[in-house]
Amino acid sequence: MGRGRVTLKRIENKINRQVTFSKRRSGLLKKAHEISVLCDADVALIVFSTKGKLCEYSTDSSMDRILERYERYSYAEMQLTSTHNESQGSWTLEHAKLKARIELLQKSKRHLMGEELDSLTLKELQGLEQQLDTALKHVRLRKNQLMFESISALQKKDKDMQERNNILSKQIKEKEKDAAHHDKEPQIHAAVPSLHLGILNNCDAHQAGSDWEVEDIPRPAQPLTFMPPWMVQHMSK
Repeated sequence: MGRGRVTLKRIENKINRQVTFSKRRSGLLKKAHEISVLCDADVALIVFSTKGKLCEYSTDSSMDRILERYERYSYAEMQLTSTHNESQGSWTLEHAKLKARIELLQKSKRHLMGEELDSLTLKELQGLEQQLDTALKHVRLRKNQLMFESISALQKKDKDMQERNNILSKQIKEKEKDAAHHDKEPQIHAAVPSLHLGILNNCDAHQAGSDWEVEDIPRPAQPLTFMPPWMVQHMSK
């Protein structure tokens, strides 16, 4: 038959309790030695019997060294826990302060919106009215400032557009003058053929006085042209 589960409770029989203590103590010391060797751990074991008899075990390090190390660790842990508790308490207090401040600001906001005014006294209502008047003055001042800035910007924009319009008007006038100048140039070149035509007529008349016989062909009336003196002298020769 297999071994049954042992219920963990105090053994009432004194003799059985003493026998069980002796057996379990030996097994406990054996397990402490095994874990110290297998895992290279510092192990210190202290056991007091019912009669107050001490039973202890420690690894190669002395018991005093292990206990001193344990005290240092316990003190550091206690300090860390104390600091954490103080910090936790400080954060808790800060959270409560901030929460109260938020509630106060929300209440003040509702008052400024004209809500929940029944609980306010006459003095508090007067103070609230003064706050609203001050806030209204600031709002109007800011509004006027923005209006002036907008008007100044529009005036500057209008001035820039006028200057640009003047520049465009000057450019258009210059282009019109250039176009009018180009239209007059063909009329000047058209007067040159009439001058050559007059010269040819004079030449024909001079050749008519010589041996050539020139038919009397009616010519259209030519406009009077002005001949330079050097050309007249050349023709008379």
